[in-house]
Amino acid sequence: MDSVTSVLFYAASALALVSAMAVVAQRNPIGSAFALIVTLCSLSVLYGLLGSPFIAVLQVVVYAGAIMVLFLFVLMLLNVKREDHQAEGRGVGLLAGGLALVFLLQVGGVILASSIEPGSPVYDASTARMARVLFSPDYLYVFEATSILILSALVGAVVLARKEPR
Repeated sequence: MDSVTSVLFYAASALALVSAMAVVAQRNPIGSAFALIVTLCSLSVLYGLLGSPFIAVLQVVVYAGAIMVLFLFVLMLLNVKREDHQAEGRGVGLLAGGLALVFLLQVGGVILASSIEPGSPVYDASTARMARVLFSPDYLYVFEATSILILSALVGAVVLARKEPR
């Protein structure tokens, strides 16, 4: 990995971490959704740098494009107001900090234990191989069930946002 690529990798990683923290820290749900779009786009850059251009494009088109448009549509439909966090208590903050520490330790352990090298059979993420795996009978039904789940969530959001006639 040359120096420009490594700088870009660390910059995209830092942007992904900061924007992911902004997703959780935002009080405005719309701002949180836009921070999630930044997170997904920086993850796409990371996938591209790791040699998986197909997954990088899918990350932008499917998640940052279609799924986030659906999220924003539901947020606008429900007319979600800004949350006011008064005194939530010290226990919730300590619990969140403890869970974040456990998460960081697990991620660090996975990074230290990983031994996947570029060029190995596990690392191969070519478009043809991904298509054969995704559209095989093993995963095709799960793929279609996901679309039905998203459709039912959209119908549920419309039903919840509907105003009762007077």
